[in-house]
Amino acid sequence: MVRLRNGRAASVADVLATEEPLEIRLGGERVAVTMRTPAHDAELAVGFLVGEGIVRPEDVAQAVECRSEEGDGGVVDVKLRASAAPSAGWQRNFYATSSCGVCGKASIEAVRVAAPPVGPGPRIDADVLPALPDRLREAQRVFDRTGGLHAAGLFGADGDLQLVREDVGRHNAVDKVVGRSALEGRLPLSDHVLVVSGRASFEIIQKALVAGIPAVAAVSAPSTLAVRLAR
Repeated sequence: MVRLRNGRAASVADVLATEEPLEIRLGGERVAVTMRTPAHDAELAVGFLVGEGIVRPEDVAQAVECRSEEGDGGVVDVKLRASAAPSAGWQRNFYATSSCGVCGKASIEAVRVAAPPVGPGPRIDADVLPALPDRLREAQRVFDRTGGLHAAGLFGADGDLQLVREDVGRHNAVDKVVGRSALEGRLPLSDHVLVVSGRASFEIIQKALVAGIPAVAAVSAPSTLAVRLAR
């Protein structure tokens, strides 16, 4: 790149965030393609399927990662336990971009995933909440090098950062957090706070709801649908 500083131009190398397609399969059948930052792909696939209400976390047997046949991007095939089946009527082969987790859905009603009511959650001290975005930012290692990634962090009510994931897509980062928690058998996350580096959009609130997370904090503003769904 050419960097201009104080009126002087200089050619320097820059580090870019990687963006590649990931094909998510369920039992060998394609479910979705999302543009993501490679890393924690199994978590992303499981988190996506759980967050969309396609599978229950306890039904996941394993998630197998491999490269696509074309060599561009990756594939994760999530396999269910022998006695388990995906939810009826799930929509196949929709495309999810790195900026919008619900693009390609037939309608906004299609993403209103049924989920158990979320409890009141933990009490959070007034001095803890404002500090969470800074703690999340301090843990964004790849962002430090590229300046081009979103992040999602899972915190305890005391402000302890328990898990952080980065991705070019803010919803992907949340899927990775939910997927990791699902693989560890920790859902629902009823005593935690989800902090995201971008805005509080509909799909972020939906994914938190399905994961049983009672509190979401975002650096940027919420959308109207996010507020309606939260209520």
